[in-house]
Amino acid sequence: MSEQSAKPYLVRAISEWCADNGLTPYLAVRVNAQTKVPRAYVKNGEIVLNVSASATRRLTIDNDWIQFTARFNGVSQEVSVPMSAVAGIFAKETGYGFSFNVPQDAAASLEAATIPAPEADEKPRAISSAAVRAARTCRSSSSGRGPPGPRAGGVVRRAVTTVRSRAASPRYNARASHVPPA
Repeated sequence: MSEQSAKPYLVRAISEWCADNGLTPYLAVRVNAQTKVPRAYVKNGEIVLNVSASATRRLTIDNDWIQFTARFNGVSQEVSVPMSAVAGIFAKETGYGFSFNVPQDAAASLEAATIPAPEADEKPRAISSAAVRAARTCRSSSSGRGPPGPRAGGVVRRAVTTVRSRAASPRYNARASHVPPA
C-alpha cells in the first residue's frame, strides 16, 4: 500500500481553522494545464484564491481536487485546482498557514535546463517565483518563526514548512489590504 500525501488533510485543516476563527483562507496555486481558473487573474503562473464560505459556492476539498464556483468581477465561474498545484494555504489577516513544494512540469524543467547563460552585456533575468519562495523559506526558518528544518548547504530540505506566508503582503497580492508587517 502506498503512502498518501498529507497535503489535502492540511489544506482542509487550515481552511476549517480559518472558518472557526473568523479568518479568510487564501489558497496559493501554481497554474498548469490541469488547473481551471480565470486566466485573466493569473500573474507569473500563479493565482491566489479566496476559498472562504462567503466567497465560494459548492466548495469541495477532496484528496485530489479543490473545486468550487466563485464570482470574478461579477461573473460566476467554475474553479478546479488539482491538489498537486496547491502551493500553500494561509489566513489573509494573519498570514499563518502552510506552504508546499509544487513540482514543475516536465516541459518547464527541460526549458529551464536548456536556456543558455546570459552574456556579460545582457541584463540579468528576473528571479523565478520558486527561487523567491525558497529564499523566504530559508529566511523564515532561521528567524525563529517556523520550526528549524534540516539544512544542507543553506537550503531547507522540507516538503511542508510552517512559516508565516509572505503571499499575503500587499506587494504580492493587491487584494490583501490590512496585513500586519512581518
